Order: sequence, then C-alpha cells, then structure tokens
Amino acid sequence: MDLLEYQGKELFARHDVPVPTGRHAGTVEEAVAAADEVGYPCVVKAQVAIGKRGKHGGIKLAADADELRTHAEAILGMDIRGFTVHELWIEEASQIADEYYASIILDRGEKKLLAMLSRMGGMDVEEMAEKDPSALVRRHLDPRASLGKDVAAEIAAEAKIDEDVQEGVADMLVRLHDVAWAEDATLIEVNPLIVTEDRRVVALDAKATIDNNSLFRHEDLAGLKDLSAEDPLEAQAKEKGLTYVRLDGNIGILANGAGLCMSTLDVVAQAGGKPANFLDAGGGSKAEVIVDALEVITSDPNVGAILFNIFGGITRCDEIAKGIVEASNRVELTVPLVVRLDGTNSEEGLAILAEADLPNLHQEKTMLGAAERVVELA
Repeated sequence: MDLLEYQGKELFARHDVPVPTGRHAGTVEEAVAAADEVGYPCVVKAQVAIGKRGKHGGIKLAADADELRTHAEAILGMDIRGFTVHELWIEEASQIADEYYASIILDRGEKKLLAMLSRMGGMDVEEMAEKDPSALVRRHLDPRASLGKDVAAEIAAEAKIDEDVQEGVADMLVRLHDVAWAEDATLIEVNPLIVTEDRRVVALDAKATIDNNSLFRHEDLAGLKDLSAEDPLEAQAKEKGLTYVRLDGNIGILANGAGLCMSTLDVVAQAGGKPANFLDAGGGSKAEVIVDALEVITSDPNVGAILFNIFGGITRCDEIAKGIVEASNRVELTVPLVVRLDGTNSEEGLAILAEADLPNLHQEKTMLGAAERVVELA
C-alpha cells in the first residue's frame, strides 16, 4: 500500500520525524485556507503516487494568495503521467542548503531491512548509483533490534555527510527506521532529505509503502485512500470481493486461481492478443461470483471478447456454467464469450451450457485453443 506524500508526512510526524509544516486540501478554497494557516511563501504540491511531479507542473511556489489560487486551480484535475490530481498538500517553503537521499527498504533476498544514504539527493536512486556507486552507502540492519545511533552515525560518516549535520542525519536515520519497524513498511524513502540554511535536517519528501499483509495491525492506515490511483473498475471489483487488475488490452480474462490466471494471460499474449484484465475468481468459485465477475469485465468498454479458463479442483465446473447462464440473464453480453471447462464436473458444466444455447458463446477443449479462438474473435 503506497501512501501519498501528505499521508507519509503525517505518519512521519507521529514518529517525531522532522517535516515542514503543511496542510491537506481537496478544493481551491481549502487550499487558500490552508495557505493562510501555513503562511507565505508556500508550496502547492499535487498529491499523486508518482514521481517527477515538479517536471510536469505539479509543484509550484506561491508568494501570495493570488498566486496560490492560480496554482491550485491549475493543479487540481491535472493529469500527471496517467494520475489525476484530486488532492493538494500546501506546505511552508523551505530554505534549502543541501539535499541528501535516505531510505529504509526491505531487502527480500537478505530478509533484512536495508538502510541507504547518499549526499546526492534529488535524483533517482538508479541514476545515483550509475553516476557514482560509491556515493550511495548501503547497510543491512539487524532484524532483531532497532537501529542504534552508533550504527547510524557510522553510516552518516561513511556517506561523507557534512560534519556539522552528521548527528542530525544519523538521528533522522534512526527515526526513519522506527517508522519502518513500527508501521510494517517495506519502503521508507526521503528524497530529498534537506539541510536548511540554519542547519536543520528535515524530510522534504515522504514515500512510504506499507505491507498489505500487516494492515490488520494498522486500522488507521487501512482506511486511507489514494483517489488519484483508484481505477473505478478495480474499486467495483474490490467491493465484490474479486481480485481484479485492469490492463490495457481488449480481451477480458477470468480464471480460477492466480497461477492459472497468470498462465492464461501469457497464453493469450502468445496467441497474439492483449489481455484487458487479470481476474482471479478464486479456488471455490460459485455462480454468484461468476455473475459479479462478468459484470466487472463487461463494464470495460475496451473489451471485445472474453475468455473463461476454468480448471475444476475445488471449483465445480457446473457451478461456473450456472453462473454464466445466470449472468447472461442479468448482464447484456454483447461480446463473444469463449469458455474452456476442465476438471471437476466439467461434463455437467458443458451440458448446462449446451442446453442454454447462449448466443455468441464458444467452447474450446484446451487452453491454447481457447486463447487462439478468443484472439480471433476479438
């Protein structure tokens, strides 16, 4: 679960990480009111889960209320690399003397948190490492203990941080590690981590990714939403309890089980098609689930044909067939539907479909045959 910048900063502040004063706004009027609280000059920041906002006009400095209003009107509703701006963060302007980079990230290979620190803030980590690999200091951390100030101080010294702020940067690393530890984060990143003109160390940005599997421990975070990244079809599927990811193709996909669904996407691509979605109906799919799934898939106007690839284990093929027949009565199926049923009660399922004699429904015996047929029909 990726947090927006303002959500990350609010989380940081709860763990005593120094961040600039700021206020959230969802409208132009709220932005003006927020700026009155924060004071001028202030910065208007688009809240989207994507980088390089400034290069796309999503971050603007406002000297007064007139500029603030102009920037807020321009940024709200703006499209930034496919993300629509619905929210703003109004933040006090910072006097920047230096920019650093700091992060605490989960290294899955080592099964440890990894602290990273660099004097080269303001650029991508990949660009940093390519320019000067030695400029990015990495240190794996003991998973059984919190990050000690002595270890953090060693990292700051190794990164050649200016001596007068080494203690402040080390303290920042300790606090960022506390956030990652307490909030079950797989990524805590600050870029840039700034040194102000009066030599304070402040997190000017905040990226935080929380492990979804831990959200039952963090009810306050589980309720957060990123409106800029919320696809309406994915939201609709989530409400129905379906595992659905929207893609950019024209062939709707439904399979039972994540592995089979991934394989189905691969085989459709192998046959020359482009999947419109990933939809895993689950291992024990009932008729009602199939109805819900078809409602979601057919809501995508790009879908030109649909492939059902069902291998019955726990899932019974006759239940799938009943769901397809029921869905045809509730959803107007205007596109071809290719069905491959195999496994538990597959003969009964095929008989149900044959008896229903649904228009524009095609049956195939193999996954490759079904993929080729749906690509041809789409």
